[in-house]
Formats: sequence, structure tokens, C-alpha cells
Amino acid sequence: MLASTLVALAVLTVGSRFNDPDLWWHLRTGQIIWNGRAIPRTDLLSFTTGQHAWVAHEWLSQLSIYAAWRAGSYPGLMLWFCVAVAALLVIQYTLCCLYSGNAKAAFLGALITWFFATVGLAIRPQLMGFIFLACELLILHMGRWRDWRWFYLLPLLFALWVNTHGSFFLGMIVLAAVLVSGSFEVNAGLLQSRVFDPARRKTLLWASTLSLGALFANPVGWQLLAYPLRTIFDGRMQLGAVMEWQRLSFDDPRAFGLIALAGAILLIALIRRTVLYVDEAVLLAVAFGMAVLHQRLLFASGIMATPILCRQLAGMWERFPRVRDRTLPNAILIFTSLGVTIAAFPSPASLAAQVRRGNPVEAVDFIRRTHLSGRMLNDYVYGGYLSWALPEQKVFIDGRADVYAWTGVFEDYGRWATLRDDPNRLLDRYRVDWCLLSQSAPLTRVMRYLPGWSERYFDSQSAIFIRN
Repeated sequence: MLASTLVALAVLTVGSRFNDPDLWWHLRTGQIIWNGRAIPRTDLLSFTTGQHAWVAHEWLSQLSIYAAWRAGSYPGLMLWFCVAVAALLVIQYTLCCLYSGNAKAAFLGALITWFFATVGLAIRPQLMGFIFLACELLILHMGRWRDWRWFYLLPLLFALWVNTHGSFFLGMIVLAAVLVSGSFEVNAGLLQSRVFDPARRKTLLWASTLSLGALFANPVGWQLLAYPLRTIFDGRMQLGAVMEWQRLSFDDPRAFGLIALAGAILLIALIRRTVLYVDEAVLLAVAFGMAVLHQRLLFASGIMATPILCRQLAGMWERFPRVRDRTLPNAILIFTSLGVTIAAFPSPASLAAQVRRGNPVEAVDFIRRTHLSGRMLNDYVYGGYLSWALPEQKVFIDGRADVYAWTGVFEDYGRWATLRDDPNRLLDRYRVDWCLLSQSAPLTRVMRYLPGWSERYFDSQSAIFIRN
């Protein structure tokens, strides 16, 4: 019954989150893979990078997103979204329930996971990666306390994960932390280790080795494995310029939630003299550090930390006795949740309206009607949609910050968009013929007074400027 309410919560949450700037270039990449039956090895979406080397390292999730669109257009994409978020919450609820032995505490843990997940719920490959993270924690728990053969699901998990999202690297960190901390005896007051018995440790070691080998079960090769490290440590990436990669800010209520979560775990351990295990302490430190460095990783932090909190709360909260369960009220609540889920699923018209609110749909219609062509400079947040809606027109930039950072385009665009450079310098360097900009962009006001340019189209959302 509680799980059914989480499904309803998932649909209610994502109903208004359909349009995401990065959805569209993921969808376009999935289309390229589907039609070409191959993973692109160079940039095919923009003209500014000169077909620089670029690999779709999230190709499997991008293919699934495109398959959802082929199956049902916008409703198909929304169904993919709802199923993925519902699966994440139910898997996390199951993990917390088994880990703590308390269904009530586990439900609270699932709600906390949902709270942190709202920082990044979108139709994007990272959602698949975080589902796999929750699955990994569940497999590790089942292998430790139930049947050691659960560990042999890990190689299959990583074989899928590496082709889906770069968070597989975090999964390997989690696996290493659990394996190492379970191999040594630690007894330092409230901090203790949970040592594997020899048979389970040997099985997990073999499964970890096979998981490492499974990372090479990808059609790209070692470049796919190096991508997460390259993203983090390549200075050209300028992650601080992208909002979701910036450090945690305290104007976000989730920042206070993160502090409260970590503080609650430590305070409960100190006040109730509850043991904190070494692997839990390591995972908690990793989760907290990730979230502080990059706010988008609040999502993963919630998944990693909430089972620990649920175990701490289990002793403070009465377990629900099965003899008190009532079938009819539960059934009524389950069908109520099902009704809410169906009623809350957005209609095709509401999904199309979300797309129109967030993207230059009318401007694209104008471009098609007037057969406007040439080199286009587009607003950063429009790039993904334009690559999907105007596949014949290559974009200037989109949400793939990596390839634009490697080629210097990202820095050039940033200087232009923030008025740190003469606008004509960028326009002439890339031989731009026309611009499609958001009405809220500072450069939109500048372009209206720039010699040699005229405004050809405008609406409440966007404007088009053409070189005279």
C-alpha cells in the first residue's frame, strides 16, 4: 500500500517536469543511433566544433528514450519518465525496508529520497544511472544478509550501467568501500565494521572483479570508462559555469536538508548509542562531499544516505505488526493511488503546452516557413530543442558542455553571452548569418542596436536577428 502511494507521488511530481533543455539532444542522439545503427564518434549536431571527436557515452539510455518517443510520442516519453521515477522510489523503499526492518521508517526514507531527487528529476540518462545505484545497494544488502549468490548480479548491473550513464564510476566507489570495509575488523566505540565471512568475502571479491571486467562490455572501449574522470578533472570543462554542477548553495532548501540528514544520523548514534558501521560512515562521507561539491549530486546523496538513517530510526519507531494489517482498507488505498496515478498523467495537449512554454516552437515554424538557412547562433538553452526540431540546421551550442569546452566554443559563447567581449568578434569569427535568442538574454537587447543586424522575427519568448 505504501509503495502504491509512492507511485502516485512519482506521477504527481513529474507531471510538470516534461520539458528539460537536455531532453532534446538526448532524443536526437538516440534517433541518430537508431537510424544509423551505430554510435556516433564525432559531433554531428553543431557546426562550431568542426566535427570534433565525441562519443555518446550514454547511448543505451538515449536509445531507450528515443524508443519511448517512437512508441508514443510525448505521452510515450512521459510514460518512460513516470515508470523510471516510480521504480526508483519503490526500489529505494524496498532497500530501506529490508535494511532497517521497519516499513514506517522505510517510507520516510523513500520520501527523503524523493525530496533530494527533485533537484534533478528529468527525462535524462542520469535518472537511469541513479536507479542502478539504488539497485546496487539493494544487491549488496541481499548478498550480505540473505544469499551470497545475489553478488553475481553485480557484473550484469555494471554491464548495463556503463552504457547508460557515467555514474557507474560512483557505483565502483561504493562497491570498493563495501568490500574493503568488510574485510578488516574495526571496533572503535560506536564505529564498528561488519566483516564478511570468508565465503561471502571471496564471492564479493570475484563479483567485483567480474564487474570491473564488465565495464569493458561496451561498444566504445576504454574512452567510455575514462569519461567520468575526464569530466571531473579536465580544467577546460568549466563545470562552475553550468548551474547544476556548481557548489551547493544555501538558497536551496535541500542544502539544509542535507545538513539535517547527516546531523540526524550522527546525533541518533551518539544519543542512543547506536552503532555506525564503517561502510556506512564511508558512504555517508562520500555522499555529503559529492553534494557539497556539485548540487546535482544531491540526488545520489539521498539514495546513499537514507538507508542509514532508516536503520538508525528503526529502534525509535514501532514496527508494524502484520496481525494488525487490514486487507480491505489497504486495497481501497491502493486503488485510490492507482486512480490518482491515472488522473494525474498529463494529457498530450498539456505536454505540448509545456514544450511551447520552454522552447521557441513558433520561431521554429517561422524558420521553416521562410526557409531561413546559414550559420545560426542560438541561445544555450535552445540548442537541444533546435537539434531535435530542426535536424537539418546545425546548432551553435547545446547542453553537451564537454565537446564545446574541449573546442573552446563554450568559453567563447560565455564571453559573448555575458557581454565580456565585443559581440561582433564572436559573430564574425564563426561567420554567423542569423541568431535565435531568448527574449530574456542580455544580448537580445544589444543585438537590436548592433550595426549590420536587423530583427526579423520576435514573439513573447524569442527573437531572430539576421545579418544585413
